Amino acid sequence: MATAPDSESWIICPVCHQANPPGSEFCKRCWGATLRAGKLVPFDKLDEETKRRLSRLKRRRKNKALATILISLLLVVVLVISSIYFFTDAIASPPPTINSNSSPGNWAMFGHDLTHSGSADSSSPLPRGTLEWTFSTEAPIHSSPAVANGIVYFGSRDYKVYALDAATGTKLWEFKTESWVESSPAVVNDVVYIGSNDGRLYALDARSGQKLWDFKTHYPVMSSPTVAHGIVYFGSDDYHIYALDARTGKKLWAFNTSGAVKSSPVVANGIVYAGSGGEFFYALDALTGRQRLRYKSFHSVFSSPVVKDGTIYFTNTNGSLMAIDGRARTWPREHEITPLWLQIYALGLPMPRPPSQSGFLWGLRLGRVANSSPAVANGNLYVGADSKLLAIDTQTRKTVWEFNTTAMIRSSPAIVDSTIYIGGGDGHLYAVNATNGEKLWDIGTGEQITASPAVANGMVYITSHDGKLYAIK
Repeated sequence: MATAPDSESWIICPVCHQANPPGSEFCKRCWGATLRAGKLVPFDKLDEETKRRLSRLKRRRKNKALATILISLLLVVVLVISSIYFFTDAIASPPPTINSNSSPGNWAMFGHDLTHSGSADSSSPLPRGTLEWTFSTEAPIHSSPAVANGIVYFGSRDYKVYALDAATGTKLWEFKTESWVESSPAVVNDVVYIGSNDGRLYALDARSGQKLWDFKTHYPVMSSPTVAHGIVYFGSDDYHIYALDARTGKKLWAFNTSGAVKSSPVVANGIVYAGSGGEFFYALDALTGRQRLRYKSFHSVFSSPVVKDGTIYFTNTNGSLMAIDGRARTWPREHEITPLWLQIYALGLPMPRPPSQSGFLWGLRLGRVANSSPAVANGNLYVGADSKLLAIDTQTRKTVWEFNTTAMIRSSPAIVDSTIYIGGGDGHLYAVNATNGEKLWDIGTGEQITASPAVANGMVYITSHDGKLYAIK
């Protein structure tokens, strides 16, 4: 005999929460749910249980929708804050106070100062081309000298770092490394910072030559260090730019590049600028190493940049001079998106023309090769390309004058008052009038000159591949 409907138990589907007659194997509403695990509910409680379940399901859906909205808003906030942090200076601006330049009368680092202007004023009489003294090492010299507190410092391929009396050339001390020393020294607070091809950056006592500390990288350190705000910055052939505590040598950060970093970093307004052998030029936050700009130069940048009024100038190995905005930022995936954008635009599809690369101001072809680092003074850039020294007006981008030598120029110019000093591949140090490009004097060495001059206290110091340092008055 059948049970009365009010005592009959129905099955509630666990998926759609609808009632099904007793004995049903599958739900009649959602067509697929198995009812073996469904809850049995008496007929008289069926409406109440169904409403309760539907109410709970509705509340759950509402909570899920609210959670989705809140998570989406949180992601938007995180994305906005991250974009502001990584692509603007609104939250974390590089400190503009980071600065540590050569003091008056010294030429204590490559390029003279942190912006590598290569330029200095002098109260002393300018050198007239008279050889005062020479000092011989046991191998060719590529390292550019630095002069601080009456002492001239440089490295040699005989594995040594030297300190000489700047007035007489008397050796004060020498320090032996485990390979060539092609890096140029930086002298700050009585400490000499210099790299070696043994893969180390050394900190030496400027008075005694005693090693204070060294930092090991994986490949040669040919980059010349720059010291600012108690931090020493340099590049390595291991594809990194490093920042170390200048007092202890402790690593603060390291930035991975796309090639060997032989370029000497420049520090200006809290930003580090350096090129690499992987066709990119970088701008990094000086305190954190956070990337700001990754500028595609299309060829290696082994020269060091110069900074003037927020504009960065540098050369690449294809003989081009480039000017970029020092505050520019690379937008996300820019170098991956732009080629595709260009292809779509070239096909004539409805797309706007892609913008210029972030930071680009202008470029100028100087010759076949340009390994010289620019120097800047009086509105002109002075730079070597092929076998010529060029003066270029930064406003008009026109060549003001050019001075020809007889071999490739790899040396970078030094400017004091209205005279430019530069070494040539022909083994001569030249003094050139900065106004008209006329030669004032020159002096020959026994081999090519790839180092850059340092000028201090009325004397110009230059090294040569003949293994000598020359002091010229």
